Amino acid sequence: MRSTRGTAHREVPTALLRMADAGDVYVSWRWVDDLAARGVATLPRDEVREALRQLTAAVPDPARPEQLRRIMTQGALVDPVSEHALAQRLSRTLLPYGLAVQLSEMRQRGIRPHLRVQPSPRLARVPWEIIAPDPRVRLLEIADVSLLAPVSVVRAQGRTVRRWSKTRDLPVVAVLDPRVPGFRADSELGSVLGRPNADSAVTRHFASYGDRLMPTAHDPVDLFRRADTDRAWLSAALRAGASRLVYVGHVTGPAAGESEHAQLHLSCTAETRGFAAAQRTHRSLSAKDLLLGTHTIDASPVAGRELWPMPSRVALIACETGGDLRFTEALGLTNAALAAGAELVTATRWPLPTDQAFHTLTATTTHPLQAAVCAVDAAHETSTPIPTLLAWQRARLADWQADPIPANSPLLWAAFATVSD
Repeated sequence: MRSTRGTAHREVPTALLRMADAGDVYVSWRWVDDLAARGVATLPRDEVREALRQLTAAVPDPARPEQLRRIMTQGALVDPVSEHALAQRLSRTLLPYGLAVQLSEMRQRGIRPHLRVQPSPRLARVPWEIIAPDPRVRLLEIADVSLLAPVSVVRAQGRTVRRWSKTRDLPVVAVLDPRVPGFRADSELGSVLGRPNADSAVTRHFASYGDRLMPTAHDPVDLFRRADTDRAWLSAALRAGASRLVYVGHVTGPAAGESEHAQLHLSCTAETRGFAAAQRTHRSLSAKDLLLGTHTIDASPVAGRELWPMPSRVALIACETGGDLRFTEALGLTNAALAAGAELVTATRWPLPTDQAFHTLTATTTHPLQAAVCAVDAAHETSTPIPTLLAWQRARLADWQADPIPANSPLLWAAFATVSD
């Protein structure tokens, strides 16, 4: 798919869908170049509330870890009948009828459009890709779907975007399950991917980059669970020039109304200066750090975008890394990365179950999270990251429909969404 932004190519019809909360949800959409009629709609508050209640009950909540067993064994996203009913409910409630008709007409003509969604804060967790406009069709089967970055971020003064066409051959910076000081491997900020293994899918995947990967390691197993990938190392690696950043680890979501306090857990010690409060012997890198840098900390402050200049593509594979979209003032990790120069960020809508959780709670023997990490990273390496990632999600949907076991369920793969400028 060719981009429809900043280019003369318009082969792919693109719709911009924007939503706003005001009791009811107000929706407007327009097609780039007015290729189809514009539209507006109102989504009734009570219907939206009930649909979101059902979705919320089906996905992990970091505030209620005791519910994870129920969600992974009895939740709506791991039962094929309940999942399909939820997908239809979300579509009936949230996809405007006029837009659904336009998408259906394009499908009949063999056209696959790109739907760019800017959800309201209440709708930030909606997995648009799997909603079912028709009982036999999911949205990702008839359209490419991505999220639209806020205009305030895209057009922010001083934002310098690093374009893939110019940086694609630069190193890949990978922070893979870093050791968090003060936390054991089996603790709440412990290992996400488990014990490193030379034969694991993620080890073989990242080893394939060879010398292009930062950090360097003679043994690919040493790419994981490192204790030296702190904010100073990350700053140096990004300032040296990078094509992509992939982070796999822990993120702590912000409290209500405080999206700038979302925290990325690196190998930083408590002695490291930053805006986040220390936890034991560790201090996380917050979205506020990425936005403000050392403002108010140093006599001669350095802006966050200068300390951590983001490459063209960023993957944040952790718990609810796209959670800042739930807030009116979206100042979290995703938008901080965009503000610092990224063209697109793939993040998650809700906390991701680890492979260990799949193994212990559902008797799964494969490694679904590792497979997802490889798929997201591989998509970011292509010239068409959004369609490529959606192709993987369509394949996962087909697996789920053919073999509805927890490892194939949308509980993991539907959590991913890509936000672009």
